[in-house]
Amino acid sequence: MTYPPRRNPPAPPVPAGPTRNEVSTVRSPLLRTLLEDVTAGKPDAEEAFWRYVSETGAPLVEPDPEGEADHLLVTFVRREDPARPATHVLALVHTVTDKDRHAGDLAPHLMERVEGTGVWAISHRLRTDHRASYQFHATCGTREDALRADRPSWRRALDQAEPDPLNTGAPLPSRDGRNPASVLELPEAPDQSRIRRRDEADRGESLDTEVDGRRITVHLPPGHRPDAGPYALAVLLDGEMWGPVLGVGDIFDNLHADGEILPTVAVLIDTMGRRMEDLACSAPFVDWLADTLLPWVEQEYGAGADAARTVVAGQSAGGLTAAFAAFQRPDRFGLALSQSGSFWWPDDDRDGEWLTGQYAWAERRPVTLHLEVGRQEWMLLEENRRFRNILRARGYDVRYREFNGGHDYACWRGGLADGLAGLLGRR
Repeated sequence: MTYPPRRNPPAPPVPAGPTRNEVSTVRSPLLRTLLEDVTAGKPDAEEAFWRYVSETGAPLVEPDPEGEADHLLVTFVRREDPARPATHVLALVHTVTDKDRHAGDLAPHLMERVEGTGVWAISHRLRTDHRASYQFHATCGTREDALRADRPSWRRALDQAEPDPLNTGAPLPSRDGRNPASVLELPEAPDQSRIRRRDEADRGESLDTEVDGRRITVHLPPGHRPDAGPYALAVLLDGEMWGPVLGVGDIFDNLHADGEILPTVAVLIDTMGRRMEDLACSAPFVDWLADTLLPWVEQEYGAGADAARTVVAGQSAGGLTAAFAAFQRPDRFGLALSQSGSFWWPDDDRDGEWLTGQYAWAERRPVTLHLEVGRQEWMLLEENRRFRNILRARGYDVRYREFNGGHDYACWRGGLADGLAGLLGRR
């Protein structure tokens, strides 16, 4: 996933977490051993290496060469396909690569072929709590073509990129015909045990329908009866991603099974091609949610009558809109869950960080907000911190968290579960 459009994105700073790989240097001790064995003519040296990787899983994770306990050396490896030999391979590691792509320089992310082998590799020093989705983009053209960083070329790279077949973890699904991504999860990354489907958990029911011409998915808690409410309500923006792609119903079922949230009806809203129109502090869209969608949910499923138990959740522009919905209609949305909110909005002739200014000067609303943002999100981190500071100064009930990752559903799906548990917990 890429960042939301921005007319004049700032130049990325030198990253504080991941560092640029050292070109033409084999940094991984495992790869140095492989190179020594191949150079010495040791039989089956490469095959033994691939057997090891198949057993342990990729990427390779080794102690930090600089001796820092809170960092690890992470080496991404790809096996050359003799049927499709590559001249260049890019390792597209979410946010780590994005920083340089926005600066127009993808060279630090070209993998190197270990001499005498079919091993492509690249190493990064990463903090022990890092989580990121990643893919490989192999090309057979020129180096110049492989390194094109303009937006159309980048989109083509994402369209063609492939997951790591040696990563033994569950892949991150994608949409629009793109391949799934692999997920890097270092040992101290936040727990995400709630996102996997559990065979023992009671299953809720999911229904696809339309309200006023808008496609939505409703996920009901196990044992739901319309007359057994009132139920809590979670409204999720970008529903076409959370529903059919990511299967967010599993998260709700796990939270219900563990008793972490009140019995909750989830409503997933499809953007239907209007994302940039609706998820930009749009009062008409929020009023539609409040005055059309919520009364319908209340009538059909017995949820949404109590603002104090109604949460609106979104990511990126959706995170901005979730916070705006609580500001605009606190009578219907008493809870907002914003992940990597685009609080820089708008980036035009108007003043930026508009919503932060609204919360700073307007009468305080009776709402609770849960905010999280990635420490690698150089386009959003400071804006989210300023928004948090304003909320605290104005006396809002705000929960705030920074995770070591980026603008990435691999991070957001776990953060969504945490935020729902915090806002809709059985207090």
